[in-house]
Amino acid sequence: MNEAEAVRLDIWLWRARFFRTRGLATDHVKRKGARLSRAGQTRRTDKPGATISIGDIVTIGRGEHIRTVEILSLGERRGPAEEAQALYRLLESGPS
Repeated sequence: MNEAEAVRLDIWLWRARFFRTRGLATDHVKRKGARLSRAGQTRRTDKPGATISIGDIVTIGRGEHIRTVEILSLGERRGPAEEAQALYRLLESGPS
């Protein structure tokens, strides 16, 4: 897996606008963790530097909200909301 095919979890969460800053994404993953699924294997991680790639499934919880998304693109920057929403497909969502 080369750099163009993978990105750090915290950077992707920030680019996809799940968090306002990269620091908040980093802190959330360290404190609360995330669930990553790849090729049928699911693992829990509390490492913001965990690498993710297209096709992976990420589950994060924020308060009562649990979001499970499939990664469609890694993105190259933190762009407008429309660009961020194109990075993933929502699979399931907890209470809103």
